[in-house]
Amino acid sequence: MTLVVTYLVVIFGCGLLAWVVRMPPLIGFLAAGFALNAMRVQPIEELSLMADIGVTLMLFAIGLRLDLRALLDRAVWLTAGAHMLVMTLIGTGFLAGISALGAFAPESLGVLATLSLVLSFSSTIFVIKILQDRGDEQALYGNICIGVLILQDIAAVAVISISSGVAPRVYSLGLIVLIPVLMWLTKNWYRLGHGELGALFGVAMALIPGYALFEWLGLSGSLGALIMGLILAPRPGSEQLSHTLFTVKELLLVGFFVSVGFQGLPTMANVAIGLLLVLLLPAQAVMYWLILWAVGMRNRTSVLSALLLSNYSEFALIVAALGVQTGWLSSHWLMSLVIALSAGFVISAVFNPRGVSAASRFASRLPARPPHKIHPEDRPIDVGDANALVLGMGRVGSMTYRQLVEQHGYRVLGVEHDPYRMRTLKQDGLNVVDGDATDFDFWTRVEARGVVEMIVLAMPSEHANIEALRQLRSIGYADTTIAAIALYREDIEELEALGIDVVVHLYEGAGEAIADRAAEAAKA
Repeated sequence: MTLVVTYLVVIFGCGLLAWVVRMPPLIGFLAAGFALNAMRVQPIEELSLMADIGVTLMLFAIGLRLDLRALLDRAVWLTAGAHMLVMTLIGTGFLAGISALGAFAPESLGVLATLSLVLSFSSTIFVIKILQDRGDEQALYGNICIGVLILQDIAAVAVISISSGVAPRVYSLGLIVLIPVLMWLTKNWYRLGHGELGALFGVAMALIPGYALFEWLGLSGSLGALIMGLILAPRPGSEQLSHTLFTVKELLLVGFFVSVGFQGLPTMANVAIGLLLVLLLPAQAVMYWLILWAVGMRNRTSVLSALLLSNYSEFALIVAALGVQTGWLSSHWLMSLVIALSAGFVISAVFNPRGVSAASRFASRLPARPPHKIHPEDRPIDVGDANALVLGMGRVGSMTYRQLVEQHGYRVLGVEHDPYRMRTLKQDGLNVVDGDATDFDFWTRVEARGVVEMIVLAMPSEHANIEALRQLRSIGYADTTIAAIALYREDIEELEALGIDVVVHLYEGAGEAIADRAAEAAKA
């Protein structure tokens, strides 16, 4: 019990310190792993198991919310493919230069190319965590980042399979039959409900036919978990299951970040080489920005995606550890990669805070392009003669929209950054446009033919609502009645202190209540 208490004190203390200095707690968890290792605290055997389950559930949750059509977008597959190719070439030359310094034993060109390839990958765990904190998993730049990560993960699985020297079993061909069977057997899984039985079913799907079966077949268990999520995704209740597993997944992922510190204590040479590897991150950011700009994305989308993807993937450690185990890579490179990964997380955390206003302002200063040359999903939006806006058209936003139209006679326009939800709402006859309310460029390019009397902030993330409020005030909506929902009661005071006219707790009538109170405030 004493060992567990020691772990909890150090991990929570480091996570709290990171939070106090406005950095993601995962940076503190990484530091906790190194601190525990330096203190010679005995490793907990279950820590690696906890980490594996956390990563597995994270990929399962990604699958639950992934639309495969997003991978067919040129902005996704071309960005992922071109970036891997260019950064592998740049990285190979860079690593060859480091090897020439003589700090470590020289490696073959093939080994350096393999390391460069995995260093071109971005961290799935880090990127998804930042997107979830911002509430931007379904934003356009969020969809691009997730799509690029999925393609990189598939490439990583191939690298791991080749590096291990273990070919998939011939039985793996049976997945061609098994996957359709699983799709049929689980088509009514949502009837289990959203309680403990439904959550347990989700965990079982991720770990048994997902991770365990794929590992037995000689494939990646992480890939199996992702595929199981994709199988359940089209069914009702998949989004709720993702939310249900969120807290469990977050706690288990702590084990992954802490376990990184137990890879060993680095030498000064490891630190020096690791910090040199960090110099590749600016090149990664520039390449992401250039490729996305070339495929028609706006500056803001390109900049946010580039900043978020410019870090090193945990798969780099997995491949390096496998290389050390099989003898084709020196252990010195593994420890240097641990330093590079950790430093990359710290730097990426600094450049990717919860708010995106700084990045948006920077993007606004870059050369603009004519609207007709912008990707169709990233063009400016005309709000027409609407006199009320609802930002965020989820369950609460949709209810608010209908109440304002049916009971108060407003001409309402809904703004939703999930293109698939937006299309569904338009099919139901709602006046909805695809846009990101936290987007500086979006608000500066809004063309309204009427006077907007009311704006309702109905996004699920408090940070997204606050960010949208800042954008509104910066462009002249200071006198418009603004209402917002609060997910937690402690958020109500913070939102009211920011000057929002009406704040309604999520579970106190939600859509109808905020619509009625906002209409009263607008008429006052």
